[in-house]
Amino acid sequence: MTSPRSEFRALDQLTLQDVEAIRTILRGESVIDWQRLFFADAHAAAEFLRAQGLDPDDKRDRERMDSVRDEAIAYLRRNFEYPIPRTMATMSTLDLLRSASGKGHKQVCACVILKVMHIIHHLSGRELLYSLPLSDAQVFQHVEEKIYRVIGGMMADGLPVVEFLGGRKNRDSVYTKLLSKSETIAAQIYDKLRFRVVTRSTDDVLPVLNYLSRKLFPFSYLIPSESKNTLVDIRAVAKDHPTFASHLRDPMARRREEVLADLVDNRFSARSYRVVHFVVDLPVRLPDEVLADAPPSARDLGAVVFVLTEFQLVDQAAETANALGDASHERYKERQRLAVRDRLRLGAQPPPRAPRAPSVAPRARTKP
Repeated sequence: MTSPRSEFRALDQLTLQDVEAIRTILRGESVIDWQRLFFADAHAAAEFLRAQGLDPDDKRDRERMDSVRDEAIAYLRRNFEYPIPRTMATMSTLDLLRSASGKGHKQVCACVILKVMHIIHHLSGRELLYSLPLSDAQVFQHVEEKIYRVIGGMMADGLPVVEFLGGRKNRDSVYTKLLSKSETIAAQIYDKLRFRVVTRSTDDVLPVLNYLSRKLFPFSYLIPSESKNTLVDIRAVAKDHPTFASHLRDPMARRREEVLADLVDNRFSARSYRVVHFVVDLPVRLPDEVLADAPPSARDLGAVVFVLTEFQLVDQAAETANALGDASHERYKERQRLAVRDRLRLGAQPPPRAPRAPSVAPRARTKP
């Protein structure tokens, strides 16, 4: 069994697939909009499957993936008369991932099949979760076990994670958050489970994010438009790390100006609060003893369920600064409580805002 240290990649060791996954997480994009994958070899593709709780070496998992593939192809043919080469109709998921990283018609076709497979697998996991007699507390325990195993292993192996905090949002916090939102449906609370990872330095944030996306949460299950990055300046990283920059310039990579994305409109966060924040529907493989309680109608849904989980990544310096002044959690909660109090009495009101401050140092201007 390989150690976390041997699997960890520094900034100059990241592959094109790594960088593209990082960009997707920071921007809050959907994998359905991808036009190509970038897996360099079968090992990288297998790693992606294992992060989803699927083992390409396990006969039952291969049969499950083949079943999802067949359903995806049937959907494409039934609804779009999509032309799928005969050789691809029996291709393993591992080979589809490799084909989607290639070129030509097979690459496009493999991408289309995998996108539909992604949706089918995701919906099956949701249906399986609803079919099992599990409480939220029991489900959360399985999530926490997976997360603690991966991140605990990183810390034990001396990787640049200095602190790891996790927990479940209490009932009062859930009530307050729902009362502060324009949407009041409980399903829209994404941070019932939330975890914060503190790295040694800002340069460690992206490598740690990469490791977690390969071992814990595959980037494909990121919740679109729920990402926030006020911590890492991609342009500055590219300037200091030529190998990283070369991946950003790859002709097959999507070309878009890199900015510090603030896609989540959290009205109560101070502008000086620095963080990489995102939400994933975390895949968790349930043990056989739990699956034994599934009704017959759910026996063909696989062994993986999905649980919404919030992650925050910060470095030590940002963690210290975030605890002070208007960026502190106490000030955040106070602004939120005041807004809820006024909303209950008076209806919707503009929330109290923290003083505006730049999240990163401004770039030096050059003379024309």
